[in-house]
Amino acid sequence: MSKNHAKHLERHHGLSQFGKDLVRRCGARCELCEAHGVRLGVYEVPPIVAEPDYDHCIMICETCRGQLDRPKKIDPTYWRFLATSMWSSVVPVKVISVVLLEHLAKQQDWAGELLEQAYMEEAERAWADEVELS
Repeated sequence: MSKNHAKHLERHHGLSQFGKDLVRRCGARCELCEAHGVRLGVYEVPPIVAEPDYDHCIMICETCRGQLDRPKKIDPTYWRFLATSMWSSVVPVKVISVVLLEHLAKQQDWAGELLEQAYMEEAERAWADEVELS
């Protein structure tokens, strides 16, 4: 087994330790789009820290994950729910929602209008400034 594969498995195991707590927190719904009855997975909100951190993780559906993993292929109409998730009390949900709105605002007027309403604490803003959607 390669060193990178072993590190990947170790990180995956570390993230899976948060699974039950994350499902409890999200009520078995995607923390972004609120889809329920769908498969959810742990998503680490960038930047990825050395050790898996519960406070950097959210539970999201495969649809949200697929688009976050390929931001150049994002379907802007899908993300209208960011109007709700940008107000989440769960900091990583709020941060990734604002980052997505910033990404979408480059081409979508509605996203720019939502950004004008967004409020973030200083630490949340600093975190959002560190996130890059590739």
